[in-house]
Amino acid sequence: MGILDRMSRLIRANVNDLIDRAEDPEKMLNELLREMNDSIREARVQVANMIAQEHIMEGDLQDAQREGGEWGRKAELAVSSGKDDLAREALRRKRDSDSIATVYATQLNAQQEAVARLKQQLKMLEAKYNEAEGKRDVLIARHRATQAQRKVTETISQLPGFDSHSELDRMERRIRGEEAQAQAYSELQGESTDFQFAELDHDADIENELAAIKARVSGEDPKSLTSGSASQPEADPALAAGSTSSSDSGSSSSS
Repeated sequence: MGILDRMSRLIRANVNDLIDRAEDPEKMLNELLREMNDSIREARVQVANMIAQEHIMEGDLQDAQREGGEWGRKAELAVSSGKDDLAREALRRKRDSDSIATVYATQLNAQQEAVARLKQQLKMLEAKYNEAEGKRDVLIARHRATQAQRKVTETISQLPGFDSHSELDRMERRIRGEEAQAQAYSELQGESTDFQFAELDHDADIENELAAIKARVSGEDPKSLTSGSASQPEADPALAAGSTSSSDSGSSSSS
């Protein structure tokens, strides 16, 4: 492949597309930069050689044109001297020089166009190289980050029965259950204390109601009955009956 064709291919190359298609983007990018650098170095040498050839062609063209002019003057001199045969030979030499000059001019134009085209492509390749070199670190970093993310995703997907979302839901349900259980224990503890105080209030109501009944039966003050019942225990009816019988026996004996 010629230097012009290779440079054209490198200039048209899209760095991002090459990296996307490559199996090893980092290796591909380094290889691309190396190839660009080699092409730039080779192109510079070839441009210099073609410029040198252009200068040589310019010199050959000038020599041919100068020689054609000299033979033209010699033909005029021969005619002035009446030497027609010599003038004819000079004109033939002039014609050959002019013909050579025409060939040199054509070659020089082609060489100049090639040099201009090669210079332009060299300039574009250098710009492309600078762009690729500037992107290399960024593109490699992006590629490595993508690889790392893909490896993490693949590792997670290969774990048996692991689903981060479902695991979080399960843990949340467990914590909510523990919170509800703790709240239930707190509510039961509060209800137990309230029940004890309610029992105390209930016993006081019973005692007050009992004192009121006794007051109605005995005609006494309910408060005195309540205080009496609160300070002294109730006498056993059997013991009270026994005590009454003993008193009556004593009285009979003394009589």
